[in-house]
Amino acid sequence: MNDITISLVDDQHLFRNGLASLIISIPEFRLLSEAENGKVFLEQLQNANELPDIALIDMHMPEMNGVELNEVLQKKYPAIKVLVLSVYDQERFIGKMIEAGACGYLTKNCEIDELILAINSTYKNGFYFNQASLQAMRKAAQYKTSDIKNLNNIEIELTSRETEILTLLCKEHTNSEIGEMLFISSRTVEGHRNRLLQKTGCRNTAGLVIFAIKNNLYSIDF
Repeated sequence: MNDITISLVDDQHLFRNGLASLIISIPEFRLLSEAENGKVFLEQLQNANELPDIALIDMHMPEMNGVELNEVLQKKYPAIKVLVLSVYDQERFIGKMIEAGACGYLTKNCEIDELILAINSTYKNGFYFNQASLQAMRKAAQYKTSDIKNLNNIEIELTSRETEILTLLCKEHTNSEIGEMLFISSRTVEGHRNRLLQKTGCRNTAGLVIFAIKNNLYSIDF
């Protein structure tokens, strides 16, 4: 497997240095860049020969905070998967960032093992949602109607195959794994996934999981 390339965006020098040391110590991870805020990170990306697979970003930073940075990354660099590392653990912050396209949300006091798991899961599956993230999404789902609607509040219909593949994506199966389970090619699975993205208006797999939970198409017990 190729190295997972990671960029760190955090204005707390001591925390960022410690996190950088941790990433460097893990053989399958490669630290690509560090930045003290969103503005500096975007400047780095403009001149970069290689984009990171994952950006670990803080919420509260000077010049450009994590909310603003995530918004730009979703539009200009959608291939970069965003994992939020923040001191804030309120559900409204978690829900806001995940709704805006972040692939996961961790607090800065999380265990090292969870951070490693989150990075690997996000790289492989496109998202990592822990109990706090799921709780925030479930709370938002309580106010949804029974009709299935996309992000523009337009009612949509999903085929049985699309619903089946959506469920398997929520269970963190890859395209290849889903293809083997359903006896179809991984390219066909990717085609269904792309149609799901178009129908729902979601940006990525993480968005599809949120969509499924909010519309009661999938539930995760914890």
